[in-house]
Amino acid sequence: MSVSMLIPLVQGLAVGSLIGVAARRASCRLPALRPMASCASATTNVISTPPAQEIKVALCQLPVGANKAANIATARIAIEEAATAGADLVVLPEMWNCPYSNDSFPTYAEDVEGGEGQSPSTSMLAAAAADNRVVLVGGSIPERAGGRLYNTCFVYGRDGRLLGRHRKVGRLGIGICYDIRFPELAMLYAARGVQLIVYPGAFNMTTGPVHWELLQRARAVDGQLFVATCSPARSEEPGYTAWGHSTAVGPFAEILATTDEKPGIVYCEMDLAQVEQRRTNMPLQYQKRADLYSLLDLTRECKRCHQLTDS
Repeated sequence: MSVSMLIPLVQGLAVGSLIGVAARRASCRLPALRPMASCASATTNVISTPPAQEIKVALCQLPVGANKAANIATARIAIEEAATAGADLVVLPEMWNCPYSNDSFPTYAEDVEGGEGQSPSTSMLAAAAADNRVVLVGGSIPERAGGRLYNTCFVYGRDGRLLGRHRKVGRLGIGICYDIRFPELAMLYAARGVQLIVYPGAFNMTTGPVHWELLQRARAVDGQLFVATCSPARSEEPGYTAWGHSTAVGPFAEILATTDEKPGIVYCEMDLAQVEQRRTNMPLQYQKRADLYSLLDLTRECKRCHQLTDS
């Protein structure tokens, strides 16, 4: 079960985030799911790709330790370095402010809505986005809300505001780690006209070598769109060991930029016009057999149903 949160980015980008209710918490009230009959078909009801643009993406593969303040400072420095290098969109990894372990999450969790001083991580993200005039996908952090813990991604605009409404020029989608395993989520994004999906993630040494690149390229070719992943750097300390290898993939499943397991920043120039070119040359979105199968977007109203209601 998924819900939709459409979030605008400034100066020509927008985020479309379909977030699992059980796994993620949106930063605003979640809309009720529509009755099945009124849901849009992601197989046939396809939104046109927005106008093309070129963006520079920075994937910050950060070293993460037990000192939260040090992790926050490291992330801030990386954001500044990426902005200085001309990045328009800066991405942090999953769980960049704490060790990746179930024991750590409750200790490092922040109450984002708890008032001043309760969330130093998101305070830094907002300030860094505004100070450096970048769109910032803040990876994910453990969030405490309503007595529960959530793995939450926060996205900030160039003015430092947490984004919460959709703009009709350009789109990107957000998923976190395990979300990349589900082609349905990526296909819903593609049907909404998304051009880039960003996955902050932390695959381990078992799944990473086999699945990390494979899944990125699969999601890219499924939706004929760009995919960017951002992992923590590999740590030699005891505990969870991340695979690393933050990567950018093009809409033809080609590797555009990547790195190894060490700390660093991966830069990639993305020409979003390639999305429309690929979808025009191989129009998969319009060649699906809706008479045999259909993927429903439970958060988008069927245009036909809306027209019938208005008539």
